[in-house]
Amino acid sequence: MPAIVDIPTVVAEAMGQIDDLLANEPQRCHLAEYLTGLMIARRKTLNGMSSEFVVTTDPSCWNRFLTKAKWDVQALNERRLEILQQDPATRYDHEGVIALDNVLIDHDGKLIEDAGWFWDHAEDRYKIAHDYLFVNYVCPSRKHYPLEFRRFKKRDQCEARGQKFHDHGVLFCQLVDWVDERGIPGDFTFDSYFTSAENLNHIHGKQDRLGRPRGYVGDLKTNRKVWCRGRELKAEELAASIEPGLRKEVRRGDKRQWYFSCTIRIPGVFHKVRIVILWNKRRDRTPCKILVSNRVSWEVTRILRVYRYRWTGTETFHRDGKQELGMGDCQLRNGQGQTRHMYLVMLAYSLLVRQLNHRHAKRWAFRRLTTIGEACRAVLDETLRTTVEWAVRQVADKPGKARHITALLGLT
Repeated sequence: MPAIVDIPTVVAEAMGQIDDLLANEPQRCHLAEYLTGLMIARRKTLNGMSSEFVVTTDPSCWNRFLTKAKWDVQALNERRLEILQQDPATRYDHEGVIALDNVLIDHDGKLIEDAGWFWDHAEDRYKIAHDYLFVNYVCPSRKHYPLEFRRFKKRDQCEARGQKFHDHGVLFCQLVDWVDERGIPGDFTFDSYFTSAENLNHIHGKQDRLGRPRGYVGDLKTNRKVWCRGRELKAEELAASIEPGLRKEVRRGDKRQWYFSCTIRIPGVFHKVRIVILWNKRRDRTPCKILVSNRVSWEVTRILRVYRYRWTGTETFHRDGKQELGMGDCQLRNGQGQTRHMYLVMLAYSLLVRQLNHRHAKRWAFRRLTTIGEACRAVLDETLRTTVEWAVRQVADKPGKARHITALLGLT
């Protein structure tokens, strides 16, 4: 049933801050409607979102807006980040954490540009997807949002187009450079897939505001070679050599783990690192996690805190983006259209993040919002209220239009 007659408050307020980046009123209208559709439409394809509006343009207009119209999506992303800096809860901070991770975005068609067959470790199968690498920011307030992304292209796809192939390590370093060039403060965190010597050296080669190497906390594979006590051995062998009596307790709430930490060297890494070996129980034979950091003077609790934000900063955005905001629903074959769609998903996510965890309920929401899902449902409730009020006014002004109004709302 078409139910949207006006743009919701959260989108309308944002348009007042970004509408100067678009060339004309039709483009502004398309952007506002697209953001609204991402937040509340049942089907978040172009046709699905367009059908939710009582009065709108043909979906082909949205298609051209994403694939052909001249507007700068990078400028829009920079403006999004500027808007987030206006709120103390989403502002960059030296205690912030910069989390990097990749995610597979499922697609139905093999003709979508840059889509291909990828192995999904979570589902243990191959799937047609895009492979995105995101860099995200986690504020001390625990609000978080994406900063930038890169889309991985397979070698054969690059060769077919005469483009240079970049593997995940190169894309990782590009995002680190992107963050550093903008002076975004914080420490990096990532999983074992990105804990290569090249990536660790690349981050360590950057400097923070105090002139120190930029900090990182990564997950180390158990079969990774390390230098300890004058000999080279696997990280799992080092863990096995640690007697239970040398393991110390660390608590987080009611959860208790045991750890051992020391400063070592890793082959190919040109600086000393500190590793933290974690066991769920004091006498466990194998560790549950091994972390590595170039902050050799940090306490173990701080290393653990930074690494825990990896999940907060990446997995929750991937989940909410897919479940609530149509991250993987765009079926445009055009690569530029897919890129613009992803930036608009990031914009919609950021607008909703700003609405969360305020002391008082937003006037348009009538309740305090704590999750992206709650925020989307609150936007939907506001939209339905607006639609009902609109229908009542239309019928009250011109009773003879009742049949026409029910037709517009798809109720005939």
